[in-house]
This record gives sequence, C-alpha cells and structure tokens, in this order.
Amino acid sequence: RLRRENARLRQDFTVGEEFTGNSSAINQVRATLKRVASTGSRLLISGPAGAGKEVAARLLHGWSNRADKAFVSVNSARITPERFEQELFGEEADGNLVRPGMLEMADGGTLYFDEVADMPLSTQARILRVLTEQAFVRVGGTRQIRVDVRVVSSTSRALEREIAERRFREDLFYRLNVVPLDIPALRDRREDIPALVDHFFARYANEQGVSPPHISDEAMTALQAYSWPGNVRQLRNVVERTVILAPRDRLAVIDADMLPLEIFNVAHQGDSRIPVMMSAPLRE
Repeated sequence: RLRRENARLRQDFTVGEEFTGNSSAINQVRATLKRVASTGSRLLISGPAGAGKEVAARLLHGWSNRADKAFVSVNSARITPERFEQELFGEEADGNLVRPGMLEMADGGTLYFDEVADMPLSTQARILRVLTEQAFVRVGGTRQIRVDVRVVSSTSRALEREIAERRFREDLFYRLNVVPLDIPALRDRREDIPALVDHFFARYANEQGVSPPHISDEAMTALQAYSWPGNVRQLRNVVERTVILAPRDRLAVIDADMLPLEIFNVAHQGDSRIPVMMSAPLRE
C-alpha cells in the first residue's frame, strides 16, 4: 500500500504538465474533465499516441471525490491474453488469496484501461459483467468480490472500425463510452508549444542543476513548425535530450543549432535557414 501511495504521489506531482497552455482545444478538454469529475460517469478518451490520454485520466481522478484512493493503470497492450484475467481479477487457490487483481487495488478509486482496443475478447465479456454488477470472481475462486470502481478507458484506434471487424464488443463500447473525450494532437494546438517548451526546459534544467535557459526565437519557431508525430511525449523527449547533450557553456540560451536534426530534416526538408527567416518581422 505504501509503495502504491508513494508512486501515486510522484505521479500526481507532475500530472497535468502535458496540458500546459491556453489554446481553445486544451481549454475545452480541461472544462470537460472538470464537469465530469464530480460525477461517477465512465469516460472514453480518444486521441493519438503521446497526446496525453493518461494525463487526462489522472486529472479526472485528481479532481474527483476519489482523489484520495488509488489510480490503477492497466496497459492492455503489455499484458498477454493468457495473463490478462489473472492480472485484472486476481488469483485464488483452495479458497485462499494468491494475489489481488487490479480491480481490487482500484477499489474506491479509478481503474484506467490504456488502449482498451487491445483487450482480449474473452476478457471483454467479463469486464462487461463487472461494469454491470460491480462484482467479479477471482481466477480459481468461487466467491463474489464486490468493488466500487470508476472505469476510464482510452484508445488511439477507431473503436467503431474494431467493432465492424469483430475485434471489439459493441455492447462494451456503449458501456465505456458514456462521456467521450477527444485529446487533440500537438500539431492541432501549436499555440501551446511555447508554454510546454518553457515548462519542460525549466523542469529538466532543474534536474541537471542549472538555471532554466532562454529559448531563442529561431529555436522556438523551429519547434512550432515541426509536425510532432509523437505529440507531447516526443516534445518532452526532445527537450530532455537537448538539455542533456547541450554544452554547459551554451545552456543559458537554446539556439536552433542545438536542437536535434529531426526537427529540421522533417519539418524543413533540411533547410535550417527557414526558422531564421520565419522568426523575422513579416515585412522583412
């Protein structure tokens, strides 16, 4: 319990950083989360990989009346189909508990299914019953275990297509999709990039024991012009890499030539003069 609480406090310390910014898109996401947080409604979060779906789920949990209870994340893609039910429902042998499942760990709190489309079909049927009855039977057991869990799910795939191809249960989709929420890709909220960049540079500079750097206009323009296929997660990694690899005598100001080449090779076809040109006054 103490290990879980410690991990939760560490996660809560930085939760919400991917939603730094004031674009209309991200403001709408925050407003929806705040409206839904006080209810017990289930949420289905969609959006591309790295956009911050789990961050949204954690914000919802933190703003709800379940905030002092556990937030348990189930990574559907990382658990093998053979082990999924043991991990989720726990195991019992001869009437004795062998290990609790994630449902029991999340009792009173929030259970988050990351990439729910990867959940095995056999488990989908059992989850449907749990959502209906708020009770389940451990693997190898016979006794009904009752829980009070709020279920939040996320997906980067179109579940309607998964349903049409019989890889996802339609009845489970409607159970999970009480409140739909779409997280925009970073390229669709470029006006948030300067605030995110400043936040991440300050965070990683502090970890390296140096003062937060100033980001030059050319560097910021390059970062805003890039398409960010990996979204906020990729931006965070780029900033961390830049801070680690930058010479200490140049870390006070981040110039465009200190950024990874991928920013220019993809966004500007290798022409590093474009960020300089774009940062100039419009008349020039």
